[in-house]
Amino acid sequence: MKLVIEHIRKGYDGREIIRDGSFAFPEHSVSVLMGPNGCGKSTLLRICALLEHPDSGELRFLDNDRQLAKNIALRRRITLVLPRTGVFNTSVFHNVAYGLEIRGASRVDLRKRVEQALSFVRLDSMAQRQARTLSSGETQRMGIARALAVEPEILFLDEPTASVDEENTIIIESIIRELRQGGRTTIIMTTHDRDQAERLADRMLIITNGALTGR
Repeated sequence: MKLVIEHIRKGYDGREIIRDGSFAFPEHSVSVLMGPNGCGKSTLLRICALLEHPDSGELRFLDNDRQLAKNIALRRRITLVLPRTGVFNTSVFHNVAYGLEIRGASRVDLRKRVEQALSFVRLDSMAQRQARTLSSGETQRMGIARALAVEPEILFLDEPTASVDEENTIIIESIIRELRQGGRTTIIMTTHDRDQAERLADRMLIITNGALTGR
């Protein structure tokens, strides 16, 4: 599945945040949105993840060049991980299982996919731990596992290592690299860390004065 945005505009309180966002995100790659705080990169990410509507412009999700309707079926093929992962007052396992439970996954499939996701983010040993006892970095990894358990075709990551210590940052960057190497997931993420963007990005996009440029 491919995402193409064309001439996206978005503003708040009379201030235009994004004034011309156009880009075709390459499939099975890592695209990184860069720019200073307040430039609109998180806003653009939420628009791409169908959590906000642009004021004008178009988003097109394409499957073999066939445009997909923006319905619940499409929303279940994409997911967004925010900088502060929401935590339910239960085990790590059941936190990660949430998306599968609301999709009606069978018990066998649910367990298999949760265990695979936890292993992928290096949290399998913490499956039965109370999720609220995790560190901020471990919590972020749990949020990524929750997203991966539903096997999204496009994974949006908003500042995935914000307020995360060095050890967990290294692990999260490793997770992103492994997803890229797996060749099945398109990753679109934001970061304010240029060094991180250089390490991870196949394509880097810069938002400057509301305009989006790619390189």
